[in-house]
Amino acid sequence: MTTEQYHGRLRRLGVRRRLSAAFTAGVIATAAVLLAPQPAAADTPWLDVSADRYATFTVPAAYVQENLGTVSQVVVEGNFGPSATWAEFGLTRRGDVWSGVLGALEPGLYNYQLTADDTLTIKDPTNSTGVASNPLLSTFLVAGDSARWLVDAPAGTGGKVETLTYRTRNAQRSALVWTPPGYTAKGAKGYPTLFLQSGDGVAATDWLDLGRSKQILDNLSAAGALSPMVVVINDASGDKELTDLRKAVTDNYRVLRDPAHQAIAGVSDGATDAVRAALTKPGQFGYVGWFSGTSAPEIDHRDAKAINRGVKLLRLYTGNVTDPAYNATYRLTKALGRADVRFEFDGVNPDGGANWTTWQENLVDFLPRLFGHVRDHGPSPDHQPLKREFTPPPAGTTPTPFVTEDGFVTFETTTDFTDAQHVTVWANVAPGGSWLRMPLTRDGDRWRATVGPLKPWFYYYRLIVDRVAVKDASNPTTVTTEPMWSTFFIPGPGARLLSDVPAGRGGKAESMTYASTVAGQDRTALVWTPPGYDPGRTQPYPVLYLQHGSGQNYTDWVEMGRAKQILDHQFLDGDLTPMVVVMGNGNSSNFNRELRENIVPTARARYNISSDPSQQALAGLSMGGGQALGVLRAYPGEFAYVAAFSAGFGSGTGVDVAAINNGTKMLRLYVGDQTDFVYPSFMASLTTLNNLGIRYEFDGVTPGPHGWDVWQKNLIDLAPRLFKR
Repeated sequence: MTTEQYHGRLRRLGVRRRLSAAFTAGVIATAAVLLAPQPAAADTPWLDVSADRYATFTVPAAYVQENLGTVSQVVVEGNFGPSATWAEFGLTRRGDVWSGVLGALEPGLYNYQLTADDTLTIKDPTNSTGVASNPLLSTFLVAGDSARWLVDAPAGTGGKVETLTYRTRNAQRSALVWTPPGYTAKGAKGYPTLFLQSGDGVAATDWLDLGRSKQILDNLSAAGALSPMVVVINDASGDKELTDLRKAVTDNYRVLRDPAHQAIAGVSDGATDAVRAALTKPGQFGYVGWFSGTSAPEIDHRDAKAINRGVKLLRLYTGNVTDPAYNATYRLTKALGRADVRFEFDGVNPDGGANWTTWQENLVDFLPRLFGHVRDHGPSPDHQPLKREFTPPPAGTTPTPFVTEDGFVTFETTTDFTDAQHVTVWANVAPGGSWLRMPLTRDGDRWRATVGPLKPWFYYYRLIVDRVAVKDASNPTTVTTEPMWSTFFIPGPGARLLSDVPAGRGGKAESMTYASTVAGQDRTALVWTPPGYDPGRTQPYPVLYLQHGSGQNYTDWVEMGRAKQILDHQFLDGDLTPMVVVMGNGNSSNFNRELRENIVPTARARYNISSDPSQQALAGLSMGGGQALGVLRAYPGEFAYVAAFSAGFGSGTGVDVAAINNGTKMLRLYVGDQTDFVYPSFMASLTTLNNLGIRYEFDGVTPGPHGWDVWQKNLIDLAPRLFKR
C-alpha cells in the first residue's frame, strides 16, 4: 500500500493523526462491540502459519453470509505485495469455507483484514491481535532471522511502556513512553531521550502495533546494542506542541536536557517535522532521523555552521521508488548538499516501500547510532545509491506496463474506467508465482500504480475493474485460451531461459493440423523442431509429446509456458538432445485414443521422428500430467520417458508394475508447494507408488502454486534429461 492509500484507508475509517490515549481506548472498546465474534466462529482459527512460513486462511462461508450477506468474492487484504505493499489475496470457495494458502512468506510482521466484494470488510474474529488505530486489522508474525528484533523479549527482561498525559494549546494530549530495563524514577544520572514522531494518517500507537517498536527496543537493549534511553512515541505537531511535550517529559522522567542527549525521528510527515525541528532551530536535537519524509524543508545556508556544530547525526532513510518519499529524499539530499550540512544516507532500501516493514528496519539501524560512538557511517548492506528522482512516463504515452531496468513495473489503465470504484491488477507476483491483486490509484481519468521490484521472470496479469475481469487494452500481448490475460517479461540472468534467443538462431514452432476421429473434426497441434532440423536425416529424431492442462489448449505451452524459448536456449547451450516436441490438443473425451490414433500417427507422417519407445517421451501438466500417467498405466512401455507436473498417479488398482518398471527408463514427477492445490493428493500418490514398487524420480517440491512459474521450471529440469539414459 502506498502512503496515500494507507492514509486514505485511515481517513475512511475516521482515524486521525491526533489520537489521544482516551480516544484510542474508545476506538478499541467500540471495535470490541462491533466486531465481537459469535462463539462458534472463534472455535477454529481462520489463520494458520506453518513452521515453513505458509499462511493458510480458512474462513467459514456461513460467517461471511451471516455478517456480510451473499457475496461473490472474498479476499484477504494485507501487506503481502512486493516491497510489503498492500495487496489482495483472493480466497476460493470450497464447500463451506473460503480458503487459500499464501507463501512462503518472508519473515516479518503482517497485518490483514478480510474484504468481500471490494467494500465489505471484517476483522478476523479468531485472531486476538489488534491495531488501535484501525479496529479491522489483525496481525501475525512470521519468525525468522531477519525478523529477530520483532519477537517479544522474554518476560521480565524488557522495558515498560506507559502513557504520559500533558497539556498543550489548552487541550490534554498523550504520548507513549518506553523506559529501559532497570529504569527508576530516582537516581543520580539522567537518561538521553528519543522523540519518535508519527505521521499524517499514522497514529502514535501504530509504532507499537505495526512498528513493533517495543520489541525492537527491548531486543536491542538485551543485545547491548542500545544506549539506555527514554523513548517518547507521540503525534505532536508543530513547535508549540513539541515544546510542551518536551517539558512534560523532563518534568516526569529522569532525563538529560541538553541537546547532545536529545534525539528526534519520525515517519512520513513526522519525519519532515523532525528534520524541520532540528534544522530550522539548530541546537534543539543532537540526533535526527528521517524515515520516508514527505517533503524537504527549507534549509538556510547561513545556518549550516550552527547545524553542523549542534547536530551530531542526521541520517536519512527511504524505500524504493514505490515509496512516495523517494523523490522527497532525493531533493533533501541535494538541499543539504547545497547548504553544506553534514548528513548520512542509509541508501535506498531496494525491497522496501512506504510501510512499517521498511520503517522497522530504519529504526533498527537508527537506534544503535544514538548517544554513543559508531564506526560505520555508510549505508546498510545491499542498499543502493539515490541517483535521481523517479518519474514514470506521462499518462498514455507508452504501452503498458512500463518496466524499468531494475524491475519496477508501472501499470496504467486507459481512460475507459473513469467511473470505476475499485481497480486492481491481478498478477503472479506473490511468492513462488502465486497471484495477488494490487490496487491501482485513480490518476486523473486513468488508474495507475508502480509495483516492485519484481525478479526477472515471465509475468501475466489481468485488470479487475469492480470485480469484472478486463484485458489491458494497452498491452498488445495475447493469450489464446485466456482472452483477458496480458503478459510481460523482465529480463535478467535468472530468467535467461525464458527470453527470446537471437533472431534466426532458435528452432521453429509451427502448426500441425490433423483429423481427430475422437472429436469428429480437424484439430491443431504446435510442433517445435530444433535448429538445423533435417527431415531427411537417416536417424529419426526422438520426440516429446507435451500436454497442457484443464481449461488450456495446444497454444498454452508456447504462449504461457515459454516452451519455445526454453527449448531454444537449452539446445543452443548444448544441454538438449536434438528432438521434436509435439504440443497437442488434450481436450478430449478419450485422450488415450486421441494421442495414439490421431496425434502420434500424424506427427510421424509429417516429421522425421522415431516410433521406437526408447525414443519417445510423454509429459504434461495438471490434467495433461494425469493423461500422461493414464497412458503409462494403460500402455506401459510405449513411452520410455514419462513425466507429470502437478498431477497424481491415482489408485494402484489394475496396475502392471512389472511392465511399467521394465518399459520405462524414467518416470519423473513434479509438484508445486503447499500453494499447489494438488499437493496433498500428489504426496499421497507417492505412497501408492512406493507400496506398488514402481520406480520413479521425484524432483522435490518446486516452490510455487498450480501455475506456470512452477511448470516452466519443471520443463527446464525435464527436457535435458530426456533420451540420455
